[in-house]
Amino acid sequence: MRRTVSLTAVATLATAALALAAPLGQAAQATTSSSHGITVAHACATPTKKGEMACHALQVTSGTPKSAHAESDLTAAAAPSGYGPASLQSAYNLPSASGGSGQTVAIVDAYDDPNAESDLATYRSQYGLSACTTANGCFKKVGQSGGTSYPRGDSGWAEEISLDLDMVSAACPNCKILLVEASSASMTNLGTAVNTAVRLGAKFVSNSYGGSESSSDATYDSSYFNHPGVAITVSSGDNGYGVEYPAASKYVTAVGGTSLTTASNSRGWTDTVWSGAGSGCSTYDAKPSWQKDTGCANRTVADVSAVADPNTGVAVYDSYRSATGWMVFGGTSASSPLIAATYALGGAPSAGSYPGSFPYAHTSALYDVTSGSNGSCGGSYLCTGTTGYDGPSGLGVPNGTAAFTG
Repeated sequence: MRRTVSLTAVATLATAALALAAPLGQAAQATTSSSHGITVAHACATPTKKGEMACHALQVTSGTPKSAHAESDLTAAAAPSGYGPASLQSAYNLPSASGGSGQTVAIVDAYDDPNAESDLATYRSQYGLSACTTANGCFKKVGQSGGTSYPRGDSGWAEEISLDLDMVSAACPNCKILLVEASSASMTNLGTAVNTAVRLGAKFVSNSYGGSESSSDATYDSSYFNHPGVAITVSSGDNGYGVEYPAASKYVTAVGGTSLTTASNSRGWTDTVWSGAGSGCSTYDAKPSWQKDTGCANRTVADVSAVADPNTGVAVYDSYRSATGWMVFGGTSASSPLIAATYALGGAPSAGSYPGSFPYAHTSALYDVTSGSNGSCGGSYLCTGTTGYDGPSGLGVPNGTAAFTG
């Protein structure tokens, strides 16, 4: 069964109320109506044990999101509902036509999507992007150890995989893509997949999943995420104010979420804090040296952000669950691969660098997000959009690639 939730409820869902396990090939979901006129469904089951992660993909299951017709305004051909490459490149000032050549963005997810390559081909063909296939060397899929022994399929994680592959394609059409499929959604297996992605040469690794913080996080940090010279992005979460791991790792770029709409300003777009974006002060992880906010002695989430609100969601093509095909997705699962691809557009990080620090050295090269909230924190910056740094949106959203270069 699936669990669907309203956008207004996403930020306040209690984990205990949603602890519904789903067998492989199904997602666990529950339904209510939304004040925005749409309902959304979590693609993946809620974790039921310590050390287990859930993906952060939210599918629009009914209603019409605000982004439904945006792409057709920018392209001559009729386009599916949801933002596509032209909209995302325009909103974040990305040099996608000229950047990213030779760079590999790795996507780390759990379980197998047997249709990953063919679904990616459909997405890229729809938007006139060049083919990215195994045959031409652009696309590669491996198991968590790097071979061609893939895990069992899971339709919820397959939706996540499609979302991730499509967002890398949208932001960086010239990038190569490496998909590493972990054998399960445990942090141990997903972390092993991260190490494999780095071992296979990826300088940019996106992780669109998370779970509860724990006393094991320092061990996970040193075992899986301490990779100098590699930009590792992690979704901040979809349950509103509160911190998840591995977004809390001091070695990653924690990516929050926004609502993205067209505007009459010079940019043509505006971002506000999405109510579902995760943020806050870590219980266990130390603050990295480049993070200077004073309201949290430990690691503060997030660092930067991008579109994640399903009501201003992105177009995704996935055929594994059924013959559904085109869908609209949101969640910080969308923003993490977008930011990983933006890092790739900026070029490979220098050896020994920690790319999570880059945006802090180039804050003027980001669009600041100054309004919106993701929960109750006494009105502080930890859950409220404000001028400069805040928890839900971090330092802001991309304005080109300068904030993502060393």
